[in-house]
Amino acid sequence: MQILTVTLNPALDLATSVAQVVPDRKLRCAAETAEAGGGGVNVARAITQLGGQAQAWVALGGANGEWLGQILDGLGLDWHRLDSPGPTRHSFSVTDEATAEQYRFVLTGPSWTGAELDTVLDRIVEASPADAMVVFSGSMPPGAEPGFLPRACARLAPRRVVIDTSGPHLEVQATGPAPAPFVLRMDSHEAMALSGKPLATRTESAAYAEDLRQRGAGDIVIIARGKDGSVMATAEGRWHTSAENDVVVSAIGAGDSFVGGFCLAIAGGAPPEEALRRGAAAASAAVMSPGTQLCHPQDYARVLPLTGLTRL
Repeated sequence: MQILTVTLNPALDLATSVAQVVPDRKLRCAAETAEAGGGGVNVARAITQLGGQAQAWVALGGANGEWLGQILDGLGLDWHRLDSPGPTRHSFSVTDEATAEQYRFVLTGPSWTGAELDTVLDRIVEASPADAMVVFSGSMPPGAEPGFLPRACARLAPRRVVIDTSGPHLEVQATGPAPAPFVLRMDSHEAMALSGKPLATRTESAAYAEDLRQRGAGDIVIIARGKDGSVMATAEGRWHTSAENDVVVSAIGAGDSFVGGFCLAIAGGAPPEEALRRGAAAASAAVMSPGTQLCHPQDYARVLPLTGLTRL
């Protein structure tokens, strides 16, 4: 099964550290690293690092876009350029060496029109087989109306659409607009905000995931619970997978690594519950790596046998 990831609002991710973050002073930073950022880019990177294949469709513009394209070339990704309506944005993270706390700053990107977004969907339809999996991971760009993702699901059918987004786009998707995507994923904070409940236990999170599934928010609904792993609701039942991430070096890209591991497993023929376990192992491997390095295969191979799966 071919996997395509779509990144309409990528970022040139810069990461550095300082001795201590304090206000009203010039903070001398360590040498920075530059990475290609954006949810869909990270999902494609994770899949590639885990030994799989994915096409990354990335919107680029301006000097930052050219730099980001060079980074994508260096990563060996199978990537395809979409013309952005404006310059590619920056994002950057700073680690406080005294506390190990990480500060993440995400800038806005260029604004898209509805016609420009429809052109992107047309290109993906032309470029992908009907049995492909299409991943929308990360924030949607300025100008994209909250109904864009349901429209994308309809335009891309019968391709399997995977959605991992936030804000108004997630709020609309949670109402169950037809057609439902193949997978809807969110974190526990987003789930608590949508449900208005604390969702203190994995059983409560799984029950809310099932509620969303029955509304039509997704054929499969996954809620990440941080160190408590993830829960999933499908038509066949509810599941929980553990998270072996006691050592957290950087949380950047953990969710995207989960999506990459999950989609790679599905593309290889694994059932959703096994894909859930493999996604959790990829996320656990990602938090062990500094900056934006995502999941290294050796870390993934080590934590996968330790990653449990329980039917709820």
